[in-house]
Amino acid sequence: MSKVVKSLREAIALAGLRDGMTVSFHHHLRNGDFVLNFVMDEIAGMGIRDLTVNASALFDVHTPLIGHTESRVVTHLAANYISAGLGRAISRGALEAPVEFRTHGGRPKDIALGRTPIDVAFIAAPAADPMGNCTGRIGKSTCGSLGYAFADAMYAKRVVVITDNIVPYPLQGWSIPESYVDYVVTVDAIGDPKGIVSGTTQVTRDPVGLVMAAQAAKVIQASGLLKEGFSFQTGAGGASLAAARFLKDIMLREGIQGSFASGGITGYLVDMLREGCFRSLMDVQCFDLKAVESLREDPRHQEISAMQYAAPGERGAVVDSLDVVILGATEIDTDFHVNVHTDSNGSIMGGSGGHSDTAAGSKLAMIIAPLFRARMPIVTDRVTCISTPGQDIDVLVTQAGVAVNPRQAELRERLEQAGLPVVDIHELKERAEAITGKPKALPKGDRVAAKVISREGELLDTIYTLPEGR
Repeated sequence: MSKVVKSLREAIALAGLRDGMTVSFHHHLRNGDFVLNFVMDEIAGMGIRDLTVNASALFDVHTPLIGHTESRVVTHLAANYISAGLGRAISRGALEAPVEFRTHGGRPKDIALGRTPIDVAFIAAPAADPMGNCTGRIGKSTCGSLGYAFADAMYAKRVVVITDNIVPYPLQGWSIPESYVDYVVTVDAIGDPKGIVSGTTQVTRDPVGLVMAAQAAKVIQASGLLKEGFSFQTGAGGASLAAARFLKDIMLREGIQGSFASGGITGYLVDMLREGCFRSLMDVQCFDLKAVESLREDPRHQEISAMQYAAPGERGAVVDSLDVVILGATEIDTDFHVNVHTDSNGSIMGGSGGHSDTAAGSKLAMIIAPLFRARMPIVTDRVTCISTPGQDIDVLVTQAGVAVNPRQAELRERLEQAGLPVVDIHELKERAEAITGKPKALPKGDRVAAKVISREGELLDTIYTLPEGR
């Protein structure tokens, strides 16, 4: 028996896709993804219209979606993250209906609850067998973990696996089992390996970034959380990786072994695993080739679904066991609300992803950000968009000092006793504005471009279109 069909068009027809339905995609192929574009082109060629695209994230490679919105093949978009190129078009009004932004935990939760039902899920798989067992660990288009695709596979009415690497049945070490899959389609290539994963991720060499990273590690050490069984998450940015490097030095020097590191896994976290800093890695997506290799070869490196990673209200989520998470920000206001959805002009260029999930779940949620970027202060009176509520952010680390949320009086006392440069967040705002000047309030357009949905499924904030001429 085989679920392999002759063409993508045949799979779409067999899946019963019709006008007004919802299709979904995962983003593990990132800016190397071919699948979303050629699926949507095929759907357009079949004359199907008025679709909702629900993707875990959208990148600039997916900019052709704008053409499908203009022809009304696509009338609604939902995503956890949208990169700047596509985001700019949306901010200028490319869609009539607002985009719905969710979090990495909120998306699978809403899918499971039927709030955002999926009619047909298209799962890009670097390897699959004829019955649909599939994985991202092997193949010419390898991406590692398929964690964001699990909910789509489990809850969509029909599931189509698209692969460029068919292997004999049964595939060993599958991620998604055949019991969730309806059809398998083979293509020449599901993506460009150069855009799927980077060869390596680099620790920053910027002196300002290194100062912030060193301070971040000292904050963690002084917090009282850095002890046996410590759990940790950080991003793939240069300053975040530098903070992990300083943290590793402390852990090795003091003989501390943590329980796990989680989230998007980099080669640097793999190195920390191999050097004994952690007992396990909990991986919802791989950021580089070393992480892919580790997931394939090391049983301590475990693939997890987005539901297990971050869904609120479940029987268990990894983020709820996190001690410390290091996060970034485009803006943070004096109430510690954080914006990672828009840039300094108010244009969409990101999204929460796991930002608000990890901030809510962890014991210590830390923002690392410079005092200003491109002469725009990082601290404002009110962020352009609330991505993560201030109640979930504990500390801001800049090169000019460390600001602690007033809700965390004990943490502030610990940091002061450790001799760290603790300052009021209002003081950081004043220091930045003394250099950059006070920015003018951003004008708004007259239409809603996007709605930001909290991880619990409630409206958190609204992003408006850019005014004419911006």
